[in-house]
Amino acid sequence: MKILMVLTSHDELGSTGKKTGFWLEEFAAPYYVFKDAGADVTLASPKGGQPPLDPSSDTDDAQTEATKRFKDDAAAQKALSDTSVLKSISADGFDAIFYPGGHGPLWDLAESPESNSLIEAFAANDRPVGAVCHAPGVFKHTKGSDGKPLVSGRKITGFTNTEEEAVGLTDVVPFLVEDMLKANGGDYQKGDDWASFVVTDGKLVTGQNPASSREAAEQLLGLM
Repeated sequence: MKILMVLTSHDELGSTGKKTGFWLEEFAAPYYVFKDAGADVTLASPKGGQPPLDPSSDTDDAQTEATKRFKDDAAAQKALSDTSVLKSISADGFDAIFYPGGHGPLWDLAESPESNSLIEAFAANDRPVGAVCHAPGVFKHTKGSDGKPLVSGRKITGFTNTEEEAVGLTDVVPFLVEDMLKANGGDYQKGDDWASFVVTDGKLVTGQNPASSREAAEQLLGLM
């Protein structure tokens, strides 16, 4: 069982002068769900190497069981520091693909031809595709085999407009995940802000926010 996890390489939070990147819990929790199930996990990012960590996800109040485990796991830290360059990755040989969030993906992965091609290849071959929190932003330009947006007519979730408003970044992000998914024809669903909420439609699994990370990974695993 081989799973590809794709992380952002983008570290600038718009023009705020602040840093962003991937959200630690959204990487760590799924990573251990997959590893504990015996999966061979490959990590990739647009630029390769160490992806940028959103500093807001590394504060004391953001720590979880999974993030604490990661901080004590030298092998996992080494794997994360040496991600493969995304354009060198083929969908061949992988059983599923999963995208952790953080604000970074809204700038690079959402606009990445390589990411779009990978997602479309997994979907065309009926292999599970998962994304959590801001990572459903990667579906901005992806198409299904019918030429329509991949999320069109499908149950989908992602970071809500009200959650984005709560963190004060509505006017900073390049687009709002909820609005984009709706504009692409997705049947957008949401639960309570900050509570775990995951939607599975066929082989497409999406989680609403950081609290949804583990459940999203577990539902993806259940499709394999």
